[in-house]
Amino acid sequence: MPDVLRNSSRDSELASEVHLALSVADRTRGLLDWAEIREGQALIISPCNSVHMFGMRFAIDVLFLDKDGVVVRAIEDLKPWRFTRLHFRARHTVELPPGTIARSGTRRGDQIELPEGL
Repeated sequence: MPDVLRNSSRDSELASEVHLALSVADRTRGLLDWAEIREGQALIISPCNSVHMFGMRFAIDVLFLDKDGVVVRAIEDLKPWRFTRLHFRARHTVELPPGTIARSGTRRGDQIELPEGL
């Protein structure tokens, strides 16, 4: 796994501490057990093509990526108790602290460098 999650299209860093949720249990739990998501952290959920915020205590930025790491959709500041629609082209979801998408300039079509094996 790379130490840094990067948007290679914008030459910007998204996170320096990357966590993976690959098992059914980890994908279901997501960030529910986290007290917060700090600047520089990211959770990659795979496979995943939608997000619910039921039971969450904080907002997040969300990137939906296709199998090659291309951004299908970028959602900023998704609040607790909301949910997203299904993104049928998405294979991976990246959950980030609010403001990360804006700070990095990330948008649809950008290439995100994924950890090996995803």
